[in-house]
Amino acid sequence: QVQLVESGGGLVQAGGSLRLSCAASRSTNNMNVIGWYRQTPGKQRELVATIDSTGTTNYASSVKGRFTISRDNAKNTVYLQMNSLKPKDTAVYYCNYKSLLTPAQYWGQGTQVTVSS
Repeated sequence: QVQLVESGGGLVQAGGSLRLSCAASRSTNNMNVIGWYRQTPGKQRELVATIDSTGTTNYASSVKGRFTISRDNAKNTVYLQMNSLKPKDTAVYYCNYKSLLTPAQYWGQGTQVTVSS
């Protein structure tokens, strides 16, 4: 079992920045993919960015060049640096952990990001 706790959401003006953090309850060093997803009311949860245990990253086209995902294995924490935020980035952002060794995956409780125009 892995518990994930997100933080760092809030209200920001368009063009501003926020950094989200996802702290895991145990080591995330090996054989996993940790990602950020977002969801708005009435829509499906969508991928924002992922990073695997080798450090390989993947981004949705809508955030490429503006968002950066990174991980600090010593702190069992994954970050999402969000720059040049737009109103359409407004959503609840969720952290996700997927093991590459088992079918297990876990979700955090979500953190609200609101970008005003």
